[in-house]
Amino acid sequence: MEASKPLSGIRVIAIEQYGAGPFGSMQLADMGAEVIKIENPATGGDIARQSGPYFLGDDDSDFFQTFNRSKKSLTLDLKSRGGREVFERMVQSADVVMNNLRGDQPAKLGLDYDSLGSVKREIICGHLSAYGRDNDRASWPGYDYLMQAEAGFMDLTGEPGTPPARFGLSMVDFTSGVTLAMAVLGALVGVLRGGVGRDVDVSLFDVAVTQLTYPATWYLNRGHQTERVSRSGHPSTVPCQIYRSADGWVFVMAMTEKFWRVLAEGLGREDLLTDSRFATVADRRAHRESLTEILDAELSQHTSRYWLDRFGGRLPLAPVNSFPQAMDNPWLAGIGMIQPIPHVDNSQFQLLASPLKFDGNRPSGTGCSSLGADTENLLKGLGYSSAEIDSLRAERAI
Repeated sequence: MEASKPLSGIRVIAIEQYGAGPFGSMQLADMGAEVIKIENPATGGDIARQSGPYFLGDDDSDFFQTFNRSKKSLTLDLKSRGGREVFERMVQSADVVMNNLRGDQPAKLGLDYDSLGSVKREIICGHLSAYGRDNDRASWPGYDYLMQAEAGFMDLTGEPGTPPARFGLSMVDFTSGVTLAMAVLGALVGVLRGGVGRDVDVSLFDVAVTQLTYPATWYLNRGHQTERVSRSGHPSTVPCQIYRSADGWVFVMAMTEKFWRVLAEGLGREDLLTDSRFATVADRRAHRESLTEILDAELSQHTSRYWLDRFGGRLPLAPVNSFPQAMDNPWLAGIGMIQPIPHVDNSQFQLLASPLKFDGNRPSGTGCSSLGADTENLLKGLGYSSAEIDSLRAERAI
């Protein structure tokens, strides 16, 4: 039986599009918050609904559902008189208002605390923008790949001597969304302890730079320039990289002396433990290429599956899977990471599940509502009569 969700009873209004913002608010929905997407009826709602190549009906897509599990949809024109009145009435019933607009837009649209604090003193206004709201780039549009480029990620990614490369996924978007969700929850704790609402800001650029972590510390304090290492190797610890197996590659991470010993003994190469070239981490780093040749020769004698079975649980080691191999890995289904989310246009629709567990159970989820499907019920919940809802429709506010 599923445990009660910790954010049950919390209402979140999300003015969001595409990936980063929706990924963040989805974490709150997974934890039980009622997340209400505000979607402009004049533009067809969240642009992700029209993001291909795979679609679910006329106003939905596989891409859209990926980032909007368990959310409701309210069509609302925030710039109309009636739409603004609906919005402010909803704010009175909400705990959080989130957006992922350009940094200059929240103030213009009245989504910041200066605008909404008088509507509800406890409201939390969460802002996710490309570069922030308080600098000369506030009006700049921005996307994940641009952050990877400017923050130096692409300089650190790929094989030495090859052109700069981005990550295979939009990880700055996703980590920024999670960072905003975390910050909003921190502000919510403050309100629940008797505090007042506030603005909470996260930017893609700030999150990207923060993830430079220890290479940034080394550079700031030592002037050390971290460079790419062949085979996706760690900049300082050896052996920690990919090695050839009989049918592909395995990633070995012998990060400690204990694991170095397990690796050498498991390969039947105890002689490596007494080889002066490999006596310490510094020695192994200095002789990285020689050690790579030796480990390639040993590990290429058997398949990746063989090495996973041999070292599993004793040495940090993983097969380097192709994308289909990663998705078809029976381990995913075995641990509940594939979640059925039946859709009106695809009864077999599936998503990756939440990584969270509460009392040992992953939170259940549903597909996001179709565009505006929850509008009437939500407005009635705010006290609007059928006649008033009809009037809002005539005004094209909803």
